Amino acid sequence: MELDKIDRKILDSLQRNNRIANIELADEVGLSPPACHKRVKRLRNENIIIGDVSLVNPELTGNKLTLLVSVEMERDRKEIYDAFKKVVSKAPEIKHCYQITGNYDFVMVVTVPDMQAFERFVDRVLHTDANIRKFQTSLSLRTVKSTTEIHLSE
Repeated sequence: MELDKIDRKILDSLQRNNRIANIELADEVGLSPPACHKRVKRLRNENIIIGDVSLVNPELTGNKLTLLVSVEMERDRKEIYDAFKKVVSKAPEIKHCYQITGNYDFVMVVTVPDMQAFERFVDRVLHTDANIRKFQTSLSLRTVKSTTEIHLSE
């Protein structure tokens, strides 16, 4: 699907605030409310918009530590990667996981309340997988930037 300038304006606005009233959104992007509603519905139906969430303040959740964990698998085999992806998808501590190129196969963003919780995570998720050759952990000192917005080039 091709996105025009108005679609991009709608998406930019909804990424900042998906609770904006349709009448306000329509005014912001220069459409009538019915036309705006129709566009948003099309963006949802065509899976351009794939979900709506509420972003929770991470400082209030008790998960005070953010760690970046790079994982190197023992072998480059699809079934090994697929099994690891299944485990990752079930671990609530893992907020993001990316399969990457380079020295490691995956990098994950993990949030936990403290180091003891991270040790439990490591024992449960990483030490139980015989296909992991090694992993490296970096502790985030502070969040410099965190966003869910996707930049829409024109």
